[in-house]
Amino acid sequence: MYRFSQFTRRAVLGLGLLVIAGGPALAAKPIQVSPEQAASINAISDYINSFKTIQGEFSQISPKGNLSRGVFYIQKPGKMRFEYAPPNPFLIVADGKWLTIKNVKKEKGDQFPLSQTPLRLVLGNNIDILKDTNILDFSEQDGITSVTLEDKESTLGNGQLMLVYDKTRNALQQWVVIDGKGRRTTVSLENIVEGVKPDPKLFVVKIDRKQRDR
Repeated sequence: MYRFSQFTRRAVLGLGLLVIAGGPALAAKPIQVSPEQAASINAISDYINSFKTIQGEFSQISPKGNLSRGVFYIQKPGKMRFEYAPPNPFLIVADGKWLTIKNVKKEKGDQFPLSQTPLRLVLGNNIDILKDTNILDFSEQDGITSVTLEDKESTLGNGQLMLVYDKTRNALQQWVVIDGKGRRTTVSLENIVEGVKPDPKLFVVKIDRKQRDR
């Protein structure tokens, strides 16, 4: 069984791509989804399943209000790169099997199985949000659908994930990670381009095993 190091815990809480939640779990129960709501949620699944490659820019607001920006690349199944602009030193790479979080300034990093993360909800070939998650909240207004969920496989720990989907543009606009203590990290996607095959080298990252923080 893989244990998340202190380095990884600190990193992921700020990065908002994973949740290693601490403290008591958020109190929430699945809601009963109406046929109309189910159709809107299925539209999000259909969008995620509609592309094999996608790239663009992102901005991120941490629980403390700190803003980071960067570029991202996704190639399904299982490959992803989130590259943060300075001064944020982190790089996140999924190679299809492993997820690596690296501090490029210190050459320190950590790795763990991709299957232990909620990234499967974005990087899989055939995503079914209604089947794979518990829906905790739903809202729809002015063409924007917001769905709050928890992963049935508990890869979100005690946390929750909110997906914000723009029906007019047919695009995932934002996600919000809510950890077990209610802290929110918001990641917004911009200038999205589909269908451009990324350089395979983007999904290769090395870390010095001696530098892994236990």
